[in-house]
Amino acid sequence: MCGSLALGALVLMPDRPRVALGVLGGGVLIGLAYWGLSGLVAAVAVFDETGRIRPVSRAFPLVKFFTRHVILAVAGYLMVVRLHLDPVGMLIGVTSIVAAAAVEAVRRPKREEPQ
Repeated sequence: MCGSLALGALVLMPDRPRVALGVLGGGVLIGLAYWGLSGLVAAVAVFDETGRIRPVSRAFPLVKFFTRHVILAVAGYLMVVRLHLDPVGMLIGVTSIVAAAAVEAVRRPKREEPQ
């Protein structure tokens, strides 16, 4: 979805390629955010053999979580200030995951033939 949105931005605004690059930069940011969230969930929700959540120290994973978000904020700042990517393009790139989820939600599931 992010690539499609970046291509669309490039087609609609060929004289402003930084918008398309901003869409790709936003896609990178949301990918890093997803990686951080999935790492936190994997570290905090640890199950034992019976399927129950066993108690683990949650302090270190939370420190990692917030540190990753600081890194995301710095990366976003550097993309806008140093690389001069378009902030609106970055916003579109960050929301590309929501657009992809909406497309999947609207798609009709295929009906299976009874045997």
